[in-house]
Amino acid sequence: MRWIWRLLLILIVLGALAFVGFAYFGDLSPPREDVREPVVLESQ
Repeated sequence: MRWIWRLLLILIVLGALAFVGFAYFGDLSPPREDVREPVVLESQ
């Protein structure tokens, strides 16, 4: 029973390290690009 708790603790620690590593090094920002579209205004 004790090895189950040890395995669970190791998995939690590895999961936390993976989460922190992904938060720092994972690039989730979308690529930027300029969008230009002409706007036609109705004159009175």
